Parts: sequence; structure tokens; C-alpha cells
Amino acid sequence: MELEVLAEKKKTEVGSYFVANYPPFSVWSPDHKPAIESALSRPPRPDTPVGLYLHIPFCRKRCKFCYFRVYTDKNASEIEVYLDALNREIALYAGHGGFGSRQFEFVYFGGGTPSYLSNAQLERLVERINHTWTWSAAREVTFECEPGTLKESKLQTIKKIGVTRLSLGVEHFDDEVLSINGRAHKSPEILRAYQWAREVGFPQINVDLIAGMLGETEDKWKDTVEKTIALDADSVTIYQMEVPYNTGIAKDAREHGGVSEVASWAQKRAWVDYAFRQFEASGYVVSSGYTLVKPSRHAGFVYRDSLWRGADLVGTGVASFGHFQGVHYQNYDKWEDYIERIQLGQLPIHRALPVSQHQLLIREMILLLKTGKLDAAYFRKKFSVEIFDEFREGFDSLVEEGVAAITGDEVRLTREGLLRVDTLLPRFFEPEFRNIRYT
Repeated sequence: MELEVLAEKKKTEVGSYFVANYPPFSVWSPDHKPAIESALSRPPRPDTPVGLYLHIPFCRKRCKFCYFRVYTDKNASEIEVYLDALNREIALYAGHGGFGSRQFEFVYFGGGTPSYLSNAQLERLVERINHTWTWSAAREVTFECEPGTLKESKLQTIKKIGVTRLSLGVEHFDDEVLSINGRAHKSPEILRAYQWAREVGFPQINVDLIAGMLGETEDKWKDTVEKTIALDADSVTIYQMEVPYNTGIAKDAREHGGVSEVASWAQKRAWVDYAFRQFEASGYVVSSGYTLVKPSRHAGFVYRDSLWRGADLVGTGVASFGHFQGVHYQNYDKWEDYIERIQLGQLPIHRALPVSQHQLLIREMILLLKTGKLDAAYFRKKFSVEIFDEFREGFDSLVEEGVAAITGDEVRLTREGLLRVDTLLPRFFEPEFRNIRYT
């Protein structure tokens, strides 16, 4: 199969593509803050796991495709102020009735670039958190890394603080592509960091790639896939480049009629399909529309699988998102507002949204569909709902379009459906949320 797609030459439009939650973020509001305050005080729901997300918003450079809250201009004293605030925020959750004796099932250090922190900063951060919380019972502790920030000693520190899954933000192996897109690292740093990580002995190592970055070509993508296979990581994540509104690429696109220079969705899907087939030939199994795993030695994505099945998530740090006992929430997304709330001894929650049982059902259904399959029996048992009756129009349309097949209780997406799964999900949204801005 030729990778170049000639039928669709249109470049990627500006806007969000990846569906990460439901209802859409654009309808969350400060008016609903009392709902999350109430949820934190309610006795915990039986058998509901809880996880912790820590947002580390520092980077060496801001990538042109980045839409997260990150900072590249903070000095050492400002970083200490932030880490102090993060510790204090996590401590503020202790004592709320919604926790009881619950322990974190999973912990996720995300960013930004968690590996931007020094060894001493990481050790102090975890030492202070341990005054009120520990994650000794966690099934998975994930830590995102930018290869160029790593040394063997830092990787030893990251393992020492309990990390079980290291996620390397490789994105691409071509140095020109990395440079055009604003990445701080180069390919030799990838190979060096990966070798160190193997020697340190992390139980799981994940490699992140992005298909369709600025400057991407067929040959460069094939080379990146080949070099990633040679690494023999335990799992691989491949995202299709999107252009959210607040990225550098989106700014450039607005100056040129609203269309970016990022390859078309058809082209990106073809590239990911190629990668999936190459990885499958090397012993990997497709685990979702974005992930592949080596089943003989991969323990699973606890963070993903717990969240997609309704786990609570304590989101900490500036702009961080969380979900607790039926209520979505997000922290203040500006540095000054976040720090000020913490200094006042308050949780820095800016907006929230209480979610109905029906919306929780939709949320789990659309997120689990991203794995490429659904089991109606799961929803029958958990929500007492027959999803094929409740969402008949949506499922019928998937079958009619040839992107899914239904056999008994099972829905299974075709490869085409899996590669564009995010475009299929809005048909299951409630009518009032189908044609609004997602973020």
C-alpha cells in the first residue's frame, strides 16, 4: 500500500480532535464549584479506584504543537514556589470525607516535562507528599520524560521515587522534523536515554510518537517506525497530529486562512496504519486507536484503563483536570491564580461540572470505544442499560458506514474505524453537545 494519499489534499484544520472526556470541557463552569466541594465531602463510592495526577509545567522549549499549560521562563526559585504549592495542594485533599482509607491505584507525573526537575527537587517533592499520602499500593506510577533532560543518575532517582512506567516523549527520529516542530531534543539523545532507562531497570518503558508533524514525509515516517521497532519498547503510543486553538501552529494557520501546514487526516491515518502493521509484524498488539503493546511483557495501562472505566482522579497542579465522585473539575490555569489560592489555604479549583448517571454512561462508552471494542454486558451490569437500545441510531450508523461490526454483545471497530475513532464519538453525545466547541 502506498502511504501517500492523493484523494484528500486538504491540510489539517485548526481545532480540537482528540476526545478525552464528556461532557465537553467548554460547558464546565465556575458556577458549579459547589458541586465538587460537596463531592469531596461525601463518603466514597464502593469499589471506585482513585488516582493522582501531578502536573509539572516546566519545559526547555515550547513545542509548536503544544496546547498544555507550560512554562519555559521560570527560574529555580519560582520552580521551588510551584513545587511547594503542589505539595500543599495535595495535602489539602487529605481529610476530605470522600477519601476515607482509599489509596491511590495509579499515579501519573505529566507535563510539561516532569524530567525537567532536578534529582533533589524530585526527591523533596515525593518526600513531602509522603507526609500525607503514599503510593506504595499503586499498581502503576507513570513518569513522562523528554529524552534530552535525562542522565543516568536522574533515571535512578525517578526509579527510586517509585516510578514503574517510564514514558519517553520521542515523537520522531528525524532531527529536522524535531527542530521544525520546536522539540528540544535530538535523535542521539533518544538512543542514549533509552539505553540508560533499560540499564536502570524500569518494569515498563513506553515510547511516544506523533504522525504528521510539520516537515513529515513518507520516508522519514518509515525510518522513525523502523528505529522505534529496533528499540523494542514495552509499549508504543502514536498520536495523529492535531492543531488545537492555542498552539503555535494554530497561530500561524490563522494568519493563512485557518488551515495549517499539518498533513491531512487521511494521510495521517495512512501513516498510523502503516506503523500499526509494521509493529504487529514485530510482535506488538494494537491496544487502542493510539497504543500498541508487547503482550508477553506489558502489564497494561492502569492509568488509562481505570480512568476509562470511571475511576476518580485527583488532578493537581496549575490547569490540571480531575474527576471525583461524579463531578468534573479543573484548577485555575494561570500561575498567579493557582499560587494565590494555595497560599490562602484553599484548593485551587476554578470550574466544575456535575455529571448525571446517563452522562457517566456516555463517557465510559465513548472512551472504551477508543480501544476498538465494546461489551454490552459490561454496561448492562454497571448501568442497567441496554446500550444497543439506548444508542441504536449511533451504533446502526457505525455498521452502515462499514467502520464497525456487531456480534452478540460485542461491538468491534474495523481498522479504518479505529484510526479515526475520535471522529465517530460525537454521534453518541447528547444533542445539545454535538455541535459546540469541544474545549
